Amino acid sequence: MGRQYDTVSFLSDFGHQDEFVGVVKSVIRGVAPHALVIDLTHEIPAHDTRAGSLSLARAVPYVASGVVLAIVDPGVGTDRRAVAVEVAGGEGVFVGPDNGLMAAAVALTGGAERCVALTNTAFHLESMGGTFAGRDIFGSVAAHLCTGVDIEELGARIDAVSLLPGLLPISREEDGALVAEVLWVDKYGNIQLNVDAEELEQYGDPVQLAFQDKTRVVRRAAAYASVTPGQVGIVIDAYGLVSLAADRASAAESLLLRPGDSVIIRHVD
Repeated sequence: MGRQYDTVSFLSDFGHQDEFVGVVKSVIRGVAPHALVIDLTHEIPAHDTRAGSLSLARAVPYVASGVVLAIVDPGVGTDRRAVAVEVAGGEGVFVGPDNGLMAAAVALTGGAERCVALTNTAFHLESMGGTFAGRDIFGSVAAHLCTGVDIEELGARIDAVSLLPGLLPISREEDGALVAEVLWVDKYGNIQLNVDAEELEQYGDPVQLAFQDKTRVVRRAAAYASVTPGQVGIVIDAYGLVSLAADRASAAESLLLRPGDSVIIRHVD
């Protein structure tokens, strides 16, 4: 017997229009009725492993010990691997597709320890097709882990270095400027950049932003409500990263920026 878990933290791109989330949670309940399933989010854009990876990385420092069930799986039904990855001395196990989705979050927890491919079908549901691995493989395996099944019973051991890496962008300095990228736009229209507060210091206040053949001078603010009405400002967000924000308005709509767009930060002449 392995370690028992009582929490499953669940992230997916399933949304709530269809029954997919409820079915996976019911599968977990049927195998491990003691386990609490926490919905991190199910609104990752369809098939967007990058967005799922970023969301999981933002969440994982605050996620309870247990199983992390992460499903954004555009390769479902193909030869992409289904894996379980143990971290933090067994404090947690990530379960999901080996497509880079879990890589950043695994790294933030100290890195992969024991890893297996989910090849033991004794812990899967009998499948009527290969298109719902979330129900038939990942959800079922997550539940069995909660009951104390050891990770190495789930399938063949694999080397952690063989797991696919994540593809998270890193800011860079170029010609005296900082080249950044939009990581995330939240529901309020705040724009998170891949820049931490310390990186911004050398550029002073205000700074000039260049994007999409436009420029904008913006100032820092301690809170969203401190941004000058009608303007966009810089606020350090809850994750310690630089965000572009407006007071009770959408900075993303104002600047017409979306995830993946480039933003160049410069000194104001």
